[in-house]
Amino acid sequence: MSVPITNPYPDAFQISRKVPIVATGTPATALLTRERIEFTLHPYEHDPRASAFGEEAAAALGVDPERIFKTLIATVDGKLACAVVPVAARLDLKALAAALGGKRAELAEPAAAARATGYVVGGISPVGQKTRLRVVVDASAEGFATVYVSAGKRGLQVQLAPADLVRVAGALVAGIAG
Repeated sequence: MSVPITNPYPDAFQISRKVPIVATGTPATALLTRERIEFTLHPYEHDPRASAFGEEAAAALGVDPERIFKTLIATVDGKLACAVVPVAARLDLKALAAALGGKRAELAEPAAAARATGYVVGGISPVGQKTRLRVVVDASAEGFATVYVSAGKRGLQVQLAPADLVRVAGALVAGIAG
């Protein structure tokens, strides 16, 4: 059942269409609302057989894959970090390590990523993570008025200004996409 969402901060965010009320309640959306960040939620039907979650979101929403950013969890010199890069690009692990002042980076195990963030793989948001990780957003985000990132669950993207994403995530901006 779809219902209109009542928001205590009506100017803070929009929902692109009526969505099930359970679809909006994530730590990411709660933090964005609490911080009074302007954002728009974009729900879509997630195919449980899909493994390329970002590409699935881009196709389902009809958005250029350069504007949808995936959230990848990596270890940099043994410490977990969060990288936010366009779906259409690959993460440059050396660039991520350099951006964080480290020497070596590798992708984290999916189970470790889920434990640290509190989100399921394929729905990891750079915002509202259980453990506050160091976050690096690819510099290409600054070329758009708004970008899309996971809202904290599969089938739900949040659209917001890159500067707001950087601020609320406490992120660095660097060229980390290859």
